[in-house]
Amino acid sequence: MRAVAALILLRMACPAVAAEPCKTVVFDIELIDMSQEADLGIRDDQTRRLQRVSDELRKLLQASPQVQLVDWTTKRDEVNQKAPLYKCTGCAEDLAKDLGADLLVSGVVQKTSNLILSFAVTIKDAHSGKPVRGGQADIRGNTDDSWLRGIRWVVKNRLLSEPLCVQP
Repeated sequence: MRAVAALILLRMACPAVAAEPCKTVVFDIELIDMSQEADLGIRDDQTRRLQRVSDELRKLLQASPQVQLVDWTTKRDEVNQKAPLYKCTGCAEDLAKDLGADLLVSGVVQKTSNLILSFAVTIKDAHSGKPVRGGQADIRGNTDDSWLRGIRWVVKNRLLSEPLCVQP
């Protein structure tokens, strides 16, 4: 009997996690190149790394029972027209709402030099535009492995460290 009472009290004290995963759209990670190499134009290796970390972010979030990914490829042309999403005010939220998503995930890799890079990823409520969760990781080295380590760290230690979808 005490165990049942303890469970009831614990349930009342903790917010209830949503029974269903949040419908979430994960846009591709974008690059802000502030390095001396920025004037050289788009690099194939960085384009490939951006796609790899975007795919990894989706894979890691999809593996969580908290998230149900929404396919955004039907809006790819519209996203590309509005890109970079970090500069458009409210357009990512509008795209996410049009896709039926509750949450949207977007992020950037800021390249200061070939040695110093930083990941910043944000999860926002698609309806209000308010941030739900975010994370940042600085990485050293412009390699496939360092980029993947950076995005994995952000997801594990910041984005999924607590429940995302909480019922009122």
